[in-house]
Amino acid sequence: MGTVYEDIILKNTGDVINVKRMIIPEHQVRIAAVTALVDTGAGTIVISEEIRQKLGLAMLRQGTLADGAVYQVTEPVDIHWQDRECTCRAVVVPNADSILLGAIPLEDMDLIVDPKGRKLIGAHGRDVLCLLK
Repeated sequence: MGTVYEDIILKNTGDVINVKRMIIPEHQVRIAAVTALVDTGAGTIVISEEIRQKLGLAMLRQGTLADGAVYQVTEPVDIHWQDRECTCRAVVVPNADSILLGAIPLEDMDLIVDPKGRKLIGAHGRDVLCLLK
């Protein structure tokens, strides 16, 4: 399978909630448009420190990768791909070369990798996800 990149939008979940509660106006939601490497071997989404700061995400806890590297886990971030979205915590790798879109958000948005087309597609078509919302 070749490398798959997809354009996604990341939003600070706390800001999104604050808009719904009418605490802040929608234009104050911190947002980042990024191109992510789709990595089915990664658990969640991996972002750089630069993206974490742009989104204003707080660190929640610390962990250790298999190679011994220390990483931080953030508060939730909203991930948007086309007409689908999900919310999950992000792993911060300070000098990450790429944003990684891992298995948990892919599963949550009902997406699979089309290896021939080198793109994401709906696992059960477009209508199934719409019925779940």
